[in-house]
Amino acid sequence: MFSGFRDFVMRGNVIDLAVALVLALAFAGVVTSFVADILTPLLGLIGVPDFSEVATVLPSGATINWGLFLNALIAFLIVALVIYFLVVVPMNRLKDSAAVDTKACTECTSDIPLGAKRCPMCTAPQGATG
Repeated sequence: MFSGFRDFVMRGNVIDLAVALVLALAFAGVVTSFVADILTPLLGLIGVPDFSEVATVLPSGATINWGLFLNALIAFLIVALVIYFLVVVPMNRLKDSAAVDTKACTECTSDIPLGAKRCPMCTAPQGATG
């Protein structure tokens, strides 16, 4: 009964995902601290109010802390920008740089080099346009 669960947990991709999640949560904590402890006070120097203290009190006495939400939004945008520029952009560059250097043989459809004039598998001539 538990052997199936053990096999599932011990698979490489589950462990990799768990490590990635822990690192992502730690990174999010660092970014949240950066926004609350460094960025917001620096913005205060140029006249922007401290968002963490901005709130609206409703007539019923409930408080809407929209400044805290704004800090969380800024932290999210910073994380999204870091992910985009450090993961997405490099992966797209790698994908684009992987130029196609093979073509399919006109007879046996095996992969052959683009410049091949004859297929090494079936020896069929490939012609100028291949």
